[in-house]
Amino acid sequence: MIQAFESCHDGWGVAVLVGVPHSDAVFQTNPVNFLTERTLKGTFYGNYKPRSDLPGLVEMYMDEKIELEKFITHEVSFADINKSFDYMIKGESLRCVINVIGN
Repeated sequence: MIQAFESCHDGWGVAVLVGVPHSDAVFQTNPVNFLTERTLKGTFYGNYKPRSDLPGLVEMYMDEKIELEKFITHEVSFADINKSFDYMIKGESLRCVINVIGN
């Protein structure tokens, strides 16, 4: 993170942090780096805007233009929601669907 930000060009450089850093990660830099007009941005989902992008994604799925099932590695009931966190922490799941309606 720090190397990307500090390597940005003075005046117009932009560093974009994507995803979630490790819980122990620390970002420390000299405050002068911000005074030289470098920019630091962060994002979890890129430029994805659910309000405008999700309807199109649902339509593509319903028209069978995209296949989502192959990305689902686990399905759990809402009562077993903690299992999904266990899968995530262990790195055992790509996507886990949580069924909130039934078993």
